[in-house]
Amino acid sequence: MSADPTLASLAADLDAGRTTARQLVDECLARIADPAGEGVRTFIHVDKAAAIAAADAMDHLRKAKAAPSPYAGIPVSIKDLFDIKGQVTRAGSRALEADCTPAEADAPVVARLRRAGFIVIGRTNMTEFAYSGIGINPHYGTPKSVWNRSVGHVPGGSSSGAAVSVADRMAHGALGTDTGGSCRIPAAFNGIVGYKPTQSRVPLDGGVPLSFSLDSFGPLARTVGCCAVLDAVLADEAVQPLQPRPVKGMRLAVPTTIALDDLDEEVATTFERALETLSRQGASIERIEVPEFHDVAVMNSKGGFAAAESYAWHRYLIVSHGDVYDPRVHVRILRGEGISAADYIDILNARRSFIARTEARIAPYDALVLPTTANAPPRIADLADDKAFATQNLRALRNCTLINMLDGCAISLPAHREGEMPVGLMLAAAGGSDRRIFELAAGMENIIRV
Repeated sequence: MSADPTLASLAADLDAGRTTARQLVDECLARIADPAGEGVRTFIHVDKAAAIAAADAMDHLRKAKAAPSPYAGIPVSIKDLFDIKGQVTRAGSRALEADCTPAEADAPVVARLRRAGFIVIGRTNMTEFAYSGIGINPHYGTPKSVWNRSVGHVPGGSSSGAAVSVADRMAHGALGTDTGGSCRIPAAFNGIVGYKPTQSRVPLDGGVPLSFSLDSFGPLARTVGCCAVLDAVLADEAVQPLQPRPVKGMRLAVPTTIALDDLDEEVATTFERALETLSRQGASIERIEVPEFHDVAVMNSKGGFAAAESYAWHRYLIVSHGDVYDPRVHVRILRGEGISAADYIDILNARRSFIARTEARIAPYDALVLPTTANAPPRIADLADDKAFATQNLRALRNCTLINMLDGCAISLPAHREGEMPVGLMLAAAGGSDRRIFELAAGMENIIRV
């Protein structure tokens, strides 16, 4: 659907000498610096000098036939949640600026990207401390979604800048995080692909936590194949050719419990059209009840893992710097103060039961298929009111959160047609099904938008 380059096409261009790492970096830097673009709101810090130096080094290595991977020299962005050696990790906040020392080492996921030759172009903006699916940041500005920029729609969160950097070709891939949809929601709102891996596959060291029970580190990129490459690098696995599964014979389940409730008209129309297309192509699609999904609201009724675990991490920082927190983030973290040890143990036990029962129910199917978000990207101006913000935030997070609570893996694919409001379609499965999800997604990504 798009002429935008993929990691595969860029690797081929680099190998054939049609472009250089320096050219790619210069083009990305120019887009970031364009005063008519979103660069100033998308990036909290731009690694201009370091990126140029790294690009020149990769070009020399390529000439010497010593490039560390086919992707060496391709610029990627890093969410401001990750440690980068020599830089302060702000996590989209002002609270960490004054007292925190620069990181002594790259986070393992950043180091793995560098080891493959990817070039860090800069640190991307995000919801403060990753605590929202909307993407508004009162400290560093809010990058606009690619949709209808003259009006201004939210980019989705919390990996807001990550998605916009890829959509606007300020980077060719992005490192994000996903605790309740933070890779998938901004991907859906910006018409790209976002992936939440099985949590245990990618190390969480070197990243500011939101919820260590639910956090996952994943990629955002333009295609399924691009995300598969980045995911393999992040997981320290060999990059293997992705074999798309034929749509004919796919066994897909649409959960009718919660996931289809209260959908915006654009979301419902686009989702149903995609299902019809898949069905015509031979996919077996069954609508099933998943009553276990009702358990998620119960587990989250007092704030859940995110409130309890974020409060444990923030409780001293809030005492000293709580006055500079985004009030909408501050109030959500403080919910964790009221969660007792007994409450927390109850949530742990409930989640174990939830995972076991849900995995058994969905085992006969290749994947669940559901809208990534219940809402299309809301207008920024419509969310000035806290109640409106809270409503839209919950609608953005709802479906993705189901999969994080399942400890599953999931991908968001653009399902809209050219010129339509961005809508994401999510494929999800139990933990450990990552390769299958990528194969299924690769098989359908160019079909569902026809």
